[in-house]
Amino acid sequence: QVQLVESGGGLVQPGGSLILSCTASVRIFSVNAMGWYRQAPGKERELVARIISGGSLDYADSVKGRFTVSRDNAKNTVYLQMNSLKPEDTAVYYCNLQHMWRSYWGQGTQVTVSS
Repeated sequence: QVQLVESGGGLVQPGGSLILSCTASVRIFSVNAMGWYRQAPGKERELVARIISGGSLDYADSVKGRFTVSRDNAKNTVYLQMNSLKPEDTAVYYCNLQHMWRSYWGQGTQVTVSS
């Protein structure tokens, strides 16, 4: 069973930065995709950013230029660097790993952007 452990959420003021981390219990080098989704109250879960097999990066339009997804294969960890945060970025952020037609989720970490 794949386990994903997230950390790094919290409360930040508008314009601030946060970095989220997600460590997998398996080697991530060859997975199909790994990245981040988010879900705000009353809204559907949506893709934020992910790394696809081969190294391609996929970002939601709303975060392009502000967020950066990266990974450290040696640590089996994916990161989400979030800059210039806005109140509309407030949500629970979930780590996701996809491989061999299966999808795995972390427990979620709350990010709140508020003054």
